[in-house]
Amino acid sequence: MADRFKYVRGHSLRLVDGLSDADATGQSMNDASPAKWHLAHSSWFFETFLLRDHVADYRLFDEAYPYLFNSYYEAEGARHARPERGLLTRPSLAEVITYRAHVDDAMAHAMTGFSAELLDLVELGLHHEQQHQELLLTDILHLFSRNPLKPAYSGKVPERVAEPGPLQWIEGRTGVNQIGHDGAGFAFDCEGPRHDVLLHPHALANRPVTNGEWLAFIEDGGYRDARHWLSDGWTWVQEEKIEAPLYWSRPPDHHWFEFGLAGNHPLDLAAPVKHISLYEADAYASWAGARLPTEAEWEVAADHALPNSGTVWEWTGSAYLPYPGFRPADGAVGEYNGKFMSGQSVLKGSSTATPPDHSRPSYRNFFYPHQRWQYCGLRLAKDL
Repeated sequence: MADRFKYVRGHSLRLVDGLSDADATGQSMNDASPAKWHLAHSSWFFETFLLRDHVADYRLFDEAYPYLFNSYYEAEGARHARPERGLLTRPSLAEVITYRAHVDDAMAHAMTGFSAELLDLVELGLHHEQQHQELLLTDILHLFSRNPLKPAYSGKVPERVAEPGPLQWIEGRTGVNQIGHDGAGFAFDCEGPRHDVLLHPHALANRPVTNGEWLAFIEDGGYRDARHWLSDGWTWVQEEKIEAPLYWSRPPDHHWFEFGLAGNHPLDLAAPVKHISLYEADAYASWAGARLPTEAEWEVAADHALPNSGTVWEWTGSAYLPYPGFRPADGAVGEYNGKFMSGQSVLKGSSTATPPDHSRPSYRNFFYPHQRWQYCGLRLAKDL
């Protein structure tokens, strides 16, 4: 556990290597958070739920930090408003890194005496931090996209994706199957309990939808044809003047470009489409004469024979709701997942921003239907 703690915590710092204090302070929208806030909040988690609560002689690094870096834990009291995190010009990035070092040193000493139960809580904190590592990247991407200079976070030019070939259909398993975490290894509470689901005859595409296929949807007037859109989605398209996935742009008399962590580059037609909302994914599926897979269809297929590119999270047609028998944990950590089971939809898989060991078939990512700054794509499904 000590080695894993050191690796995960170190990776967060590697992600901000090269960012200026201004880069790490900016907040481009209410859904995003500054990079240094992610660094501080993930440290606050360990300081609050492990060091403060379970180490007798521990003293808070700074009495103001619980107010600044609590996210949504009502049991932990008042907190700085989420839309105003970008106003925290102080503490500086360097001071936040010093805070992290303080927490890491205290954790290194304390973990040697932790019980198995507390080590499980450390594991939860590390997976929580890995979630914030992905959010840090997607939030920096959104921040840089709003800069007219279109700066690159990474100097590594993305490799062109090999042509995936024609879409093929994989017949899914039918009848009674099981989904949910099987108890082996770590899982968030919302991934269980494991339970039976009934699947009717269906098929899933062998791969996600590509940029080239999405371009055909655009050129066929997909964003202007109300027939394919959910009512809320059509309202969203009209009000927000949506014409393409987030980060796509087309200069006059030029081909499409896509902005990414490596800056602005010509659109790779073979790559999976990403940064689309549930509304867009559902509209495309309707246009293609298909539908989105259910969470159960996707997970059962992933447990058996479903290829996954691992480059985009894939929208499902399933609402993010509790599984039969779900009970949130006691205390503040019980607010971690259960309180968000309203109005959001499930995504499955992983993305290029997801830490490599942070994906499994039972994982339940979730966002609101209009959100698309994450690496969200889609895989088609159909009834048989």
